[in-house]
Amino acid sequence: MRVNSRGSRALALLILCLVVCPAPPVVALDATEARIVEAVEARSEEAIAALEEIVNINSGTMNPEGIRQVGRYFERELEALGFTTRWVEQPPELQRGGHLFAELDGDRGKRVLMIGHLDTVFEPDSPFQHFRREGDIAYGPGTEDMKGGNLVILYALKALHDVGALENTRLIVALTGDEENPGRPVEVSRRDLIEAGRRSDLALGFEAGVRDLRTATIARRGASEWTLEVTAKPAHSSGIFRPGVSPGAIFEATRILDTFYSQLRGEQYLTFNPGTILGGTSVDYDPQANRGTAFGKTNIIAETAVVHGDLRFLSEEQKERARERMRAIVALSLPGTEAEISFRDGYPAMFPTDGNHELLHRFESVSRDLGFGDLEILDPGQRGAADISFVASHVEASLAGLGVVGWKGHTVDEHIDLTSLSANAKRVAVLIYRLTR
Repeated sequence: MRVNSRGSRALALLILCLVVCPAPPVVALDATEARIVEAVEARSEEAIAALEEIVNINSGTMNPEGIRQVGRYFERELEALGFTTRWVEQPPELQRGGHLFAELDGDRGKRVLMIGHLDTVFEPDSPFQHFRREGDIAYGPGTEDMKGGNLVILYALKALHDVGALENTRLIVALTGDEENPGRPVEVSRRDLIEAGRRSDLALGFEAGVRDLRTATIARRGASEWTLEVTAKPAHSSGIFRPGVSPGAIFEATRILDTFYSQLRGEQYLTFNPGTILGGTSVDYDPQANRGTAFGKTNIIAETAVVHGDLRFLSEEQKERARERMRAIVALSLPGTEAEISFRDGYPAMFPTDGNHELLHRFESVSRDLGFGDLEILDPGQRGAADISFVASHVEASLAGLGVVGWKGHTVDEHIDLTSLSANAKRVAVLIYRLTR
C-alpha cells in the first residue's frame, strides 16, 4: 500500500497487525449470550415492520417535524427499555430539528456510547419517499443511511432487555438530527454529542457496514468545507477576448476548479468536491440550506461566481497541506478577476488508534463465536465522515460500520439486505453484553 501521510502509515501498520498477529481464542457462547441471540431472532420480523414504519416518515435534514417524529418513535421505544431520554433542541439560527439522547446510568462495566442519526438526504420534495420490500431486500430513503442502523441499536438493546442483561449497565444512545448536513457552527450542533463522548469509555457507530458483514471500520476521514468566491468586471460579451477585458467570474472559477482537479487529486485519502456552483451578474446563495439563485445574461460577462465544496482527509496534517495548495492556486487570478477561498472545519478524522484495533478484535471474537467469521479493516477511502469522529479523541476506543449491509445510499435506489439487520443486532448485543460485565 502506498503510504504518504502519518494516518496512512498508522493504518498500514494496523492492517498488517490484523493479518500477522495471533487471533484471539474462540470463546463459546455462554447461556445468557445464547438467549440474547434467540431474543434477536424472535423479533426479526418486528424489526422489519419497524423499519417500514420509520422509513415511511420523511426525515430529510431540513424537515424538523419529520426529524422529531422519528425521534419520538425511538424515544418511546427506549423509554420502554428503562432509558432516560431527553430531546436537545438546536438554536433557531441553525435551522435544524434537534437530537435525541437516551441513557442508562448503572455502575457496571464500560460506559458505551452508541451513535446514529435520524435524518436522511431525502427532503419532502424528493420523489423517493416510501419503503418497498422484495424478499430479503428493502428499498427506501434511509434504509441503509441510516434508519436500518438505528434499528440495529434498538433491537440489540431489546434483546438484552428481554434476557435481563441491561440491568446496571452504563449506556448512552445518541441519535443526531442533522448528520447529513450539520448545523453550523458544529461546535454548537455537536456540543451535546461531544459531552456524551467525554463521559464514555467506548464509542460505537452504526452507519452502514458498506460491503458485507465481514468488515468493520477503525478509521474514518474528516470533512471540511470550502467556499470559492470570484468577482470580475462586467462588460459586453462581444469583447470578452479583447486585451484589457475581463474573462469573467465563471471562466475564472472554472480555471480554479480545473487546476484543483489536475494538481491535487491522487493523494491517498484526500478528496475534494465542488458540490454547488452559481454564477452570473448576481448570485444569492444560502450555505445553510445549500440553495441559491443566480441572474445573468448571455451577452454580459459574468460578474460573480460562488462555489461551495468539501474536502476530506485522514489527518490534520493532510487537511492543512491541501488547503495551502488550494490557496496558492486561487491566488493566480486571471487578469481582471479576483478570487478568495475560505475554509470551515466540519468533521474531524477518526484516527486508526491501537485502542480501535483492540476493540475490533473483541468484535471479531464475537463475530467468530456467532459463526459470522473473521473481519477485515475497511479502507477509510471507502467511508465518508460521520458523527463518531467528534467523540473518537475523547474515548478509549471507537468502532464503526456496525449498521446494516446496503447499497446505493444517497440515491433513489438505496436498499439493504434485511437479513443483516438481525445479524448485526446479534453481534452488537453480544458485544455490549461482554463489554458491560
